[in-house]
Amino acid sequence: MSNFAAAGYSVGLLTLRRVKLIRFLFLSFLLTFSTLVSTEANPYSVAHLRRQYQQAATSKEAGEKFYQLMAAYDKQDAVVLAYKAAAEAIRARDASMFNKLTYVQNASKLFDQAVKLDSNNAEIRFLRLSVESNLPGFLGLSPHVEEDRQFLVSTLLKHPSSGLDEESFGLVRNFLVDRGHVSEAEAQKLTQL
Repeated sequence: MSNFAAAGYSVGLLTLRRVKLIRFLFLSFLLTFSTLVSTEANPYSVAHLRRQYQQAATSKEAGEKFYQLMAAYDKQDAVVLAYKAAAEAIRARDASMFNKLTYVQNASKLFDQAVKLDSNNAEIRFLRLSVESNLPGFLGLSPHVEEDRQFLVSTLLKHPSSGLDEESFGLVRNFLVDRGHVSEAEAQKLTQL
């Protein structure tokens, strides 16, 4: 092969590599951008709702924003209904004394509906437990605390076959352990996972 042919072959390889690199970078950008757009286009994605719920739990302003988002939801996805119930409960936290009970009762009805749609969903059970375990006992609106607690402990002990992703697993485990919803023995087993 002549020097000229070898140089042309090298330039051709270099150009082909550049084209492949540009194509790879473009596809990576497109995939990243489409993921961002799809999350923003769907405010009811579970990942988005988790973030909104965690923010709403700590801020009155975020709680109101979360409530407004969830009040507009009119479909029947079980997990999203559970987040709608949680938004009602958060609204009760921030409402006047006169309206608190109404929001809590709405939350209870929505949780019942969500559990009927998907009784084996750990995220739904976690949301219901996190709300019911914080309600005053005299309201009589916390009948599922022990049932949900047992369900969640059993589910977590199956991890990584629990059906929960790592983020959800950590969130539920930490809630149960930190809030004292598990025995000492259960806490030790769960923290070893």
